[in-house]
Amino acid sequence: MEFDTKIKIVLRNDLEPWQELNITAFLMSGIGGTQNIIGQPYEDADGVKYLPMSQQPIMIHSASGEELREILQKALTKDMAISIFTEELFNTFNDEDNRAMVAKFKTGELNLVGIGLRGKKNPVDRLLKGIPLHK
Repeated sequence: MEFDTKIKIVLRNDLEPWQELNITAFLMSGIGGTQNIIGQPYEDADGVKYLPMSQQPIMIHSASGEELREILQKALTKDMAISIFTEELFNTFNDEDNRAMVAKFKTGELNLVGIGLRGKKNPVDRLLKGIPLHK
């Protein structure tokens, strides 16, 4: 199946594995919940049903904190859906506190540890040109 959009997650390159997984899950929840990318439910040979997942592949990249800030600034000028995760969110424990924490900072001051993007293929690819895939 060919898609005209791409989904990419960019993680700061100095995180612990549990943080990388946590951030990726939260960033994808925003994209999955708002971008009409969810397919049909799954069912195994025994008839057990499972929740649907994204129809599109999701690429994970790594970048420095400065690169994350640059990516965000550029993405904001494009037609892209953007989700963010800041370092401060590791110390909050509910959605209301998360939003309040992000609201304390201006865009250029956000301490980004992850960004989720969904947009047309070519602009997303150009935006992340030179940003390596996560290892």
